[in-house]
Amino acid sequence: MATQVNSQPELLPVDIADVRAAHDRIRPSIVRTPTLISRTLSQMTGATVYLKFENLQFTAAYKERGALNTLLLLSDEAKAKGVIAASAGNHAQGLAYHANRLGVPATIVMPTNTPTVKVVQTEGHGANVVLHGDTFDAAYAHARVLEGERGFTFVHPFDDPRIIAGQGTVAIEMFEDVPAIDTLVTPIGGGGLISGMATVARSLGRPVEVVGVEAELFPSMYNRINGTDHPCAGDTLAEGIAVKEPGGITARMVAQLVDEILLVNERSLEEAVSLLLQIEKTVVEGAGAAGLAALLAHPGRFAGKTVGVVLCGGNIDTRLLANVLLRDLARSGRLARLRIRLQDQPGALFNVARIFEQQRVNIIEVYHQRVFTTLPAKGLITDIECETRDRSHLNRLIASLIEGGYDTTQVELA
Repeated sequence: MATQVNSQPELLPVDIADVRAAHDRIRPSIVRTPTLISRTLSQMTGATVYLKFENLQFTAAYKERGALNTLLLLSDEAKAKGVIAASAGNHAQGLAYHANRLGVPATIVMPTNTPTVKVVQTEGHGANVVLHGDTFDAAYAHARVLEGERGFTFVHPFDDPRIIAGQGTVAIEMFEDVPAIDTLVTPIGGGGLISGMATVARSLGRPVEVVGVEAELFPSMYNRINGTDHPCAGDTLAEGIAVKEPGGITARMVAQLVDEILLVNERSLEEAVSLLLQIEKTVVEGAGAAGLAALLAHPGRFAGKTVGVVLCGGNIDTRLLANVLLRDLARSGRLARLRIRLQDQPGALFNVARIFEQQRVNIIEVYHQRVFTTLPAKGLITDIECETRDRSHLNRLIASLIEGGYDTTQVELA
């Protein structure tokens, strides 16, 4: 659904001059990440796909840009007193890293249930971490209290013109590197990144589509722009854009500058993370893969276009990444669990294993179930996890097992 564009555009708090000034300001201290064509993803989607590898920033996310721009704009007095933020994610890392580099004291308030690895990483950048409350809202409220008590400058993760201008520098580099880009596909959490990038796109003097992407479970900006009331809750892989309330400034900018917001489901996000690792050999978190997920989920929408996609972050838990990759293998048929009904007698499992050997299928794990089953006492269920070449190879194995007289079903993923 297209966003509602105001007939009489209001004056927005960030313009192209702000973004260009931010780029000049931060350029010496950030990584000029590459914008590279992905020939394989282009073939898969029908678009010409260029990827901006913001996961190669020092803290593995674009958030450094806005944080650094904000820090450099502070007065000497504000720098001396220090900055504060509420974040358990990439904003915390980017602000802590550059504040430490510039000698600015930084305090980051995180919920008490923040994973230890994130606390340690943030402290490793020299920040003082304060754990408070069970939710982000509680941590945010406490950060604002400390701001008033101690004279800190609060650095908002997205709803601040200085942050927005800094994030927009991503698009400046993309269009410098690939002027032919005619469509930007950008993840939306609070809206800082897409607001800045759309500002750049609208300054080019030629048509450039700007498409935002949100996780289906957290369509907060979609709701704000389209007047809908979809729930914002759930365990999404794209935790970096799981924002319940978008910014007021960013919502105004998105309403005026963005053409459309698309929603992507969890399966598309998982597929995108897996493909980027397999095809581009790059690790991207769920939020960072949202742009590609939109291309995969809506191929007709982007066919024939020259699309710029921001891989906005690469901070994903290694166990979660492993689960995503294994689930992708299962969905493609290269990894499977088969449930086979056997008679409890000598040689039963051997005869089944022989069929696996004949089909050249590797057995990974075998699980016998004699007790917790509805079968008669002499019956048993065997689950066999196996590795095949592809879906057709798996189908041939199942057909051979059924032909051999074995009641066989595949245990499917949700």
